[in-house]
Amino acid sequence: MAADDASARWAAALEHHLDTLLPRAEATPQRLHAAMRHAVLGGGKRMRARLVYAAGTLLGADEDVLHAPAAAVELIHAYSLVHDDLPAMDDDDLRRGKPTVHVAFDEATAILAGDALHTLAFEHLASADAPAQLRVDWLATLAQASGAGGMCGGQALDIDATGTQQTLEQLQRMHALKTGALIRAAVRMGALAGNADAAALARLDTFATALGLAFQVRDDILDIEGSSEQLGKTAGKDVAQAKSTYPALLGMEGAKAKLEELARVMRDALAAYGADADALRALGELAIHRSH
Repeated sequence: MAADDASARWAAALEHHLDTLLPRAEATPQRLHAAMRHAVLGGGKRMRARLVYAAGTLLGADEDVLHAPAAAVELIHAYSLVHDDLPAMDDDDLRRGKPTVHVAFDEATAILAGDALHTLAFEHLASADAPAQLRVDWLATLAQASGAGGMCGGQALDIDATGTQQTLEQLQRMHALKTGALIRAAVRMGALAGNADAAALARLDTFATALGLAFQVRDDILDIEGSSEQLGKTAGKDVAQAKSTYPALLGMEGAKAKLEELARVMRDALAAYGADADALRALGELAIHRSH
């Protein structure tokens, strides 16, 4: 219950922080600002932001210091979804149970909104009320996870692989970049705020790496077993686009067994922290068992 209470408190604090941080919809240019707010507010699991809070508080960081990196990682995630949904990418009409930004506004506005969210994330970190070295470390961590060596590189590999059959190793490499890099960055940013030593960073990186992969395996399963209403996005897209997935390569039972294996890795990585890591454990369980 304590972990659930903390997670709810973090989500509420984050929503308030994002609402304050984002430009007001009535400010000029109004269409751009409205699109940015549409992309960010009022939806999503806030998994990455909650990982920042959970890792940071585990290591004794002040919650107030964690608002900036939590918001920044959510802004990067939101920008990536806006661009991922564009006609030139995954061409999707539904995200978080509402029209995607290019549908609700237009394609050019969606591109600009994604660009603006991306830059706002780094602007916010650079001006955060935190020691200079910590801000530099946050900026480096988020930049590395977002670019060609992280999320963007993974997206490029995904595009290149569409319509082809990847090996399991290739699929895991792609998702380690596309999905896993930002999840690992979220955990690391929280840990850095708590002055984590090398051993703690290594343990938490093992946890985050397994969580990132588990999140994607579960996503692949839900794309087959879930409905669009349940998921808040279009179901069945992977099959329709002939993408390699874990169920396609391992079978549905094999994919579910992979989830159980990753759950064990996460449990082992956090074992040294006892009950103090319950908030992180709960997020690991969410990745394994989520229904949307």
